[in-house]
Amino acid sequence: DMAMARKCIFVFLLALERIGAFYLPGVAPRKYVHGEQLMIKVNTLTSDLTPLQFDYYNIPFCEPKGGEHALAENLGEVLAGERTETSAYQAHTNVTHMCKVACRKKWIPEYVDEYRDFAGAHFRANMRLDNLPGAELQVFRDQDGGEFVSYKLGYPLAEVSGYNASNYYINNHLQITIRYHDVQTAGTRLEKIEEPGVLIVGFELKAASVDHEYSGEWNDACVEGQTCELFTCDSAVGIDRNAQKLLLKAHQEMDIIFTYDVIWKHSDVKWASRWDVYLQMQWQDDEIHWFGIVNSSVILLFLSGMVAMIMLRILRKDLYRYNQLEQSEEAREEAREETGWKLVFGDVFRPPKRASLLAVFIGSGVQVLGMSLFTMIFAVFGFLSPSNRGSLLIALILMFVCMGAPAGYVSAVFCKMFKGAGTDRLRNTLLTATVFPGVVFACFFVLNLLIWGDKSTGAVPFTTLLALLLFWFGLSLPLVFFGSWLGFRRPAVEHPVRTNAIPRQIPEQVWYMKAAPSVLMGGVLPFGVVFVELFFILSSIWQHRFYYLFGFMLLVLIILIITCAEIAIVMCYFQLCSEDYHWWWRSYFTSGTSAVYLFFYAAYYLLTRVHIAKATIVSGALFFGYMFVISYAFFVLTGFVGFISCFWFVRTIYGSIKVD
Repeated sequence: DMAMARKCIFVFLLALERIGAFYLPGVAPRKYVHGEQLMIKVNTLTSDLTPLQFDYYNIPFCEPKGGEHALAENLGEVLAGERTETSAYQAHTNVTHMCKVACRKKWIPEYVDEYRDFAGAHFRANMRLDNLPGAELQVFRDQDGGEFVSYKLGYPLAEVSGYNASNYYINNHLQITIRYHDVQTAGTRLEKIEEPGVLIVGFELKAASVDHEYSGEWNDACVEGQTCELFTCDSAVGIDRNAQKLLLKAHQEMDIIFTYDVIWKHSDVKWASRWDVYLQMQWQDDEIHWFGIVNSSVILLFLSGMVAMIMLRILRKDLYRYNQLEQSEEAREEAREETGWKLVFGDVFRPPKRASLLAVFIGSGVQVLGMSLFTMIFAVFGFLSPSNRGSLLIALILMFVCMGAPAGYVSAVFCKMFKGAGTDRLRNTLLTATVFPGVVFACFFVLNLLIWGDKSTGAVPFTTLLALLLFWFGLSLPLVFFGSWLGFRRPAVEHPVRTNAIPRQIPEQVWYMKAAPSVLMGGVLPFGVVFVELFFILSSIWQHRFYYLFGFMLLVLIILIITCAEIAIVMCYFQLCSEDYHWWWRSYFTSGTSAVYLFFYAAYYLLTRVHIAKATIVSGALFFGYMFVISYAFFVLTGFVGFISCFWFVRTIYGSIKVD
């Protein structure tokens, strides 16, 4: 009954949410002993107002002894623009230090003005400790006036002056709070096999501006020995909260002293739960997320059931009347005239124009759909947790490469069905292996050239580009050829009815059944399935938020597949009833047009949510370039689902009629 169905849906969604927050399997916690030196790493400079990221040392911050050096990163981190480096900030396990001096810097006017530009664009500096990102604790107010605490990644470079929004105070003091959890094994079964230690479960940052004062001449040697004496900072209590703030003076030289505190606080948070605060941060729209997903899922599933029932009843009635042997020849002719889809049985399997290209896009659709499904399954089981940086991009690349064989196989099967054995085999295989990844790589390469000019960390090194080409031509291309070889070896697909030698004339169509209006109408419903989830995905990409509800994403992907299949079948049925048998390409475009709505929604999101600071050609090109790639992949995925559903539908209904 209905109540039981609601309970089942609720339990299923609850299970998905629990799975979505699952921690990465196989990661062992790192324990630290008292006094052990820790490595506090610095990451990129990011802002919610621009998609560009920059190296931390683009600003002349304090450098560690011996100079900064980059740390090893995986392919996914490099592609995401991550750059992790050593820092001048030192910390030791369970040792609290106040007012440590990192360095004293003399900034020339050029550096000061550059810092002001970064501060005006609301850039934040990101740091990491024990694979935890540093975050600032913030208090927000909701619409009812209630307060709630959330985290925001990194710390702000500057504080806006209270009396003039164009003036800034430089945040030159950093309070680092490290939350730890004790592991005591004494008196337990683990006493002989596990050493006691400290697990880091929290890494908080709080920036402040202080115009430090000191007496006499400054000696840089005091930094290493931590013997610097500042009137505005006390090693016992910290900075003087009443001290004057450090005002940024544009176009002038500035002497800046950078200081920091390291504070250790005990926490009851377990190590396995330490990412919870990051996964829940900044999502003030949780209720919209929950209710939007549940409502769209239930409504669309109900609508899909109704559409399926209507289609089955209409088709069953048509087939019964058409195949009834007892009725007279006149009655059978009347039944044929009433339902036009049976009149085109001799043309419905006539190969379309550019059939070889359609076979290529069908193969690419298999590759993108398989990549998406398998990546989501791995993510649902926790293997692509945000704690494992870069894993999502690596998984997407590997899954795409591995799906090369199925793509080549399916493309070859359809190419053989369209053209016959031995025709255009090499051309079909090469296009299947190069059309989709070629367009993506070309966009990526052009955007990379633009980013290089802006000195952003999003610029991928030449060696990484070579690695991507190796994946493409060394792994994906041979797999596509192998799949194509298998596909061309199998017998050609036989159609249930013969194709007439002379094409049937298509009658004049009403305006809403013509190609452009019908495919635009067909793309609305698939986009309606994903647009709520799309908001959260875009926020994670462009506003540097963590996305972890992969269970919901998998559910939305499944509903999207069902919706694309059903809307394509419905529109194809109406098209055939209008005696228009050119359904091949239109079935692909009917559901694939939802990618157009996705791209326009991304533009709307850019205008209403991102507000690119000092919008440049590069930042705009970066946003629309990557959204074009995402929309292109969405087009290929949804188009394939719509086409293969219509192919099965047409073969089924025309295989059920009796033709004299």
